[in-house]
Amino acid sequence: MSTREEILRRVNAALAPLTKRAEYPTWDAALLGGRPAGALETLFAERLAAAHGVLCPTWEAVAERLAAERCKTGYCDPALLPLLPAALTAAYRIETEFDRARIDDYSFGITRATGAIAETGTLVLSDRDTSRRLGALAPWVHVAVVRRETLRATLADMLTTMPADPNVIWVTGPSKTADVEGILIEGVHGPGVQIALLL
Repeated sequence: MSTREEILRRVNAALAPLTKRAEYPTWDAALLGGRPAGALETLFAERLAAAHGVLCPTWEAVAERLAAERCKTGYCDPALLPLLPAALTAAYRIETEFDRARIDDYSFGITRATGAIAETGTLVLSDRDTSRRLGALAPWVHVAVVRRETLRATLADMLTTMPADPNVIWVTGPSKTADVEGILIEGVHGPGVQIALLL
């Protein structure tokens, strides 16, 4: 048994006697500044751009961005593959299985997002909806497909609709670090280009 499996076994054993999980904490929405003004999509686009993310309105715009990034091979969530236009599937090698042994071969990943938050331009990825976490985090370009009805105004609104999922990732623009000399560098610990496509 690996160390990880042993740790998870102990955690599950400790949680087993609990009949009820703790509730999410309550909060005063007024303390969070209330609901942001303006249309949610417009606000999301502005905040995503401020975090250096890219909002693509169509699959064609996604294809143009992938071409600009000189992408060749990518991973796509099998559930999304039927939605891709023929021009996109013809222009790129797209795989529906993410091969960890060939992790450097994937220049882009297309996965579903659980939702998005307008006030911060944040994408929410969960194991429930995101088919392969590495498909979202390892390639240079990540395309998160977000259903419009899952766009929420505030962080508080998103928390009320979160799935009971042990792994949730909050993504606000491309990966960033300022560990060295306090200089902000993007694309070090994850995608260097974060795209959101609203459907």
